[in-house]
Amino acid sequence: MTTVPVYRWRLAPDGLATRRQLRALGLRPGGQDVVVQIERPRRRRGPLIAYLYRIDRARPVRPMTARRAAALAKANAARRRCPTCRQDAGYVIPTSLGMCVPCADTPRHAAA
Repeated sequence: MTTVPVYRWRLAPDGLATRRQLRALGLRPGGQDVVVQIERPRRRRGPLIAYLYRIDRARPVRPMTARRAAALAKANAARRRCPTCRQDAGYVIPTSLGMCVPCADTPRHAAA
């Protein structure tokens, strides 16, 4: 395993970007390895860590196909359906509750 150079926050060389920054540019890492790791110190916890990739080696984002869009819509719909009452909650079900808020507030589920 190779070691990755570590830089402090805002001191990394130019020409590098995080995954989110690449995505905003319409790019993806494209299989390349992490080039640099940056750390942002925090007071009470460990540092925030971000991994940077080279922009010149990034590839364009693959276009969304009709089948991929349908699969994504189906997955998002499943995240909105309550497993208890089987209804669309209108929001993504919190994993901490495991069910919609009205089902979690009923007395029979509150005691469990």
